[in-house]
Amino acid sequence: MITDYYDFLDEWNALLNMKTPAHHRRIMEFLVDVLQVPPRRGLLTAFRHSGKSTVVGIFAAATLYLKPDTRIMILSAESVLASRMVAHVRHILENHPRCGAMVPDVKKEWGTHKITINRPIGIREPSVICQGIHGNITGARADLIICDDIEVPNTSNTAAKRTALRERLRELDFILSPAGAMIYIGTPHTMDTIYRVDEIKEEGVA
Repeated sequence: MITDYYDFLDEWNALLNMKTPAHHRRIMEFLVDVLQVPPRRGLLTAFRHSGKSTVVGIFAAATLYLKPDTRIMILSAESVLASRMVAHVRHILENHPRCGAMVPDVKKEWGTHKITINRPIGIREPSVICQGIHGNITGARADLIICDDIEVPNTSNTAAKRTALRERLRELDFILSPAGAMIYIGTPHTMDTIYRVDEIKEEGVA
């Protein structure tokens, strides 16, 4: 499967007249490994301007291409940040040479906060939906949850805020499907960070 993701990544970069950086291939390999290997929890941190969010967006689009019935939820500290990732995924789907048939002719759900590709009928949730970490996610279900920069000063600069954030993240286990994957992307903003690999892999977030 990793070859399919590499090809998708390389074709996208070729469309942009770029070659794929070696560390982008390593990031993609890591993401695919999290998707496939229990406990299906992963933490991605990288140096500034490394392109980690870029690769994550390509990974999300490739996952929809390879398995169109996947339901993806993107969470960020604020909904406006999460919507940027949705826009990135939408742009890839609209322009990647492999994805033409995935874009619906009638775009009922093809906007800022959620998109739905052409896929098998009978799936209630959008293909991709985003929300701020403290937004309303009651009743939602997802096969892949991407927590993109949920720890920022506004969500972690006091002990009370960190406690609230951890409590919110525990709720994600009730949204994730039994074989689903959860990926955290970000940079620690406090000594008492939520980005601890042992906790993410063993419990989601403790």
